[in-house]
Amino acid sequence: MDFLELAKRRYSVREYTDKQVEQEKLDRILKAAQVAPTAANRQPVHMLVVQSREGLDKIGKAANLHGATSAILVCADRDKAWTRSHDGKKSTDIDASIVTDHMMLEATDLGVGSLWICSFKPDVLREEFALPENLEVINILALGYAACEPADPERHGERRVPVEELVSYEKL
Repeated sequence: MDFLELAKRRYSVREYTDKQVEQEKLDRILKAAQVAPTAANRQPVHMLVVQSREGLDKIGKAANLHGATSAILVCADRDKAWTRSHDGKKSTDIDASIVTDHMMLEATDLGVGSLWICSFKPDVLREEFALPENLEVINILALGYAACEPADPERHGERRVPVEELVSYEKL
């Protein structure tokens, strides 16, 4: 599939069926995370896959999963992250977000719906899953099969800022 067409097909699913994501598909989604680039190839990301009702309920105390049958807590390991020497900026958020994006796009390619969740209570997740201090949940990726109509792949022309407003070129 053409990459731009794949990117246009991806949309935020906020209503899921109760069908579980097959292990083979989940394995491919996680493989997409593994091949994602990270700063200085430090790979400071750890993912916790949650599929049990009990685990999903734990996440539900911190975020709305919209009925997804699987979720991945995408965590950054502060101890492994690359740090920019000029200002001390750690790559944790960037690396975890690239990994999340790769997984979302692979899910889309496999016909699995996804929702990138950034609105959650991190302290609740840390406690519910007994996460060690070095791991910080950056994103939650909800996964499952959409129970709603897919978004129009051509919606971006109407709902996005035009490229001309997003980009400027240096003046020579």
